[in-house]
Amino acid sequence: MKLLMIYCTRFIYHPTIRTLDKFDEENDGSAYENALVAFIHAEASDESDIKSVETKMVKNLKWAAKKNQTKQVILHSFAHLSETKADPVFTKELFDRVEARMQNADYLCSQTAFGYFMDLDISAPGVSQARIFKSF
Repeated sequence: MKLLMIYCTRFIYHPTIRTLDKFDEENDGSAYENALVAFIHAEASDESDIKSVETKMVKNLKWAAKKNQTKQVILHSFAHLSETKADPVFTKELFDRVEARMQNADYLCSQTAFGYFMDLDISAPGVSQARIFKSF
């Protein structure tokens, strides 16, 4: 698992090109303020223990959100941080499980459109905890 977390004062996305037909079609984007955006790359080795990966991801997201004083967390599939990729069905299931756990812990957690290239508009402050990378 590769997890790049960026605290954004503004994060806007809009789906542009659909790359995975097996997932829901989404034409609308969204805009967020004061959110922790998690750029997530699930690796092939993660498929052996979804529960462990899920728990580590939730722990890291909560820690980074607290450091940046936000309860807003956005999960964004970004399969460009490693050489191997998990199956997209596994990755989507992982995202859904993490989103549910974060919401159950009183976070405002959502996902960007899964299976799309998208336009991004990001504004992130230049402070030490605004950019955190974890590999597990």
